[in-house]
Amino acid sequence: MVDIDRVGGVLMRIKLVLILILVFSSTALADYRETFEKEFVNKPWVGSKVVEEGVCVDCHTSDVMKPDYLGIPQEWKMSIHYENKVSCHDCHGGNPSDSAVSCGTPHSGFVGIPKYKEVPKMCGKCHIGILKQFNDSKHGKALMTSGRGPNCVTCHGSHKIQKANMNIINKVRCTRCHSYKRAKIMKQALFMTEKRISDINHSIRQLRSSGASTEKAKKMLFRTEAGFRTLFHSVDVSLVKGRTAGFSRKLDVIEGMIADIYKEIRFRKNFSAFLFLLFASLAISAYFIQKNNKN
Repeated sequence: MVDIDRVGGVLMRIKLVLILILVFSSTALADYRETFEKEFVNKPWVGSKVVEEGVCVDCHTSDVMKPDYLGIPQEWKMSIHYENKVSCHDCHGGNPSDSAVSCGTPHSGFVGIPKYKEVPKMCGKCHIGILKQFNDSKHGKALMTSGRGPNCVTCHGSHKIQKANMNIINKVRCTRCHSYKRAKIMKQALFMTEKRISDINHSIRQLRSSGASTEKAKKMLFRTEAGFRTLFHSVDVSLVKGRTAGFSRKLDVIEGMIADIYKEIRFRKNFSAFLFLLFASLAISAYFIQKNNKN
């Protein structure tokens, strides 16, 4: 004969263990999210505060500024530089918080409008890999030899700089200097890789919003995308075709990492649901056993 009291006691112990598992798993998940946000989201190195007010903006919105330059602050605020906390002084030098300096003074290494041939050098202070590709390209060589080739501003603009994308390569822009034929071939070779990078970025943003740790995948994608961007500036069709396959293999790895994260999330959800159902079943069983025992 089954000892009802003993069975009830065992079930109560199982219930207690399950409660402890649920509590500790919830605590661990909370600690995981807190650590993730502390280490990767709220870390100081994710970017310093953009200096919106200062000598640069004050001067370029004042009555003494030339009309052609009044719109620069607003253009900058619509740029990828502004989104990534790149301020005026990061490119032009100077101290934007020094209110004692007048707008027209070449203060603290201030650089106004660089010479046409010097633009790539200015941009290359940050975009080092791209500068090398540009200098070795037909565009860069034409600029250095004749001074009449395109520079960074020719395609990207000066202050309202947008994130690099496939739309930069277009018939209107390219035919200002030459035919669109070779540029079109290169754009077609780059298109699928660009699409995959965009899709992976979207997946990473979704995972991060749910609290998942995507830092490893994000860093690998950043390096892959940075390398991929250099191909744009080589303007070498054969090089683009040859290296695109290599970038595709790297994207395969990143997509695999993201798929593993999704699997882990699904497992956690399913395991939590299993524990809940098991706990509920045991609770119901214990209730009926105790009820029968009383009867």
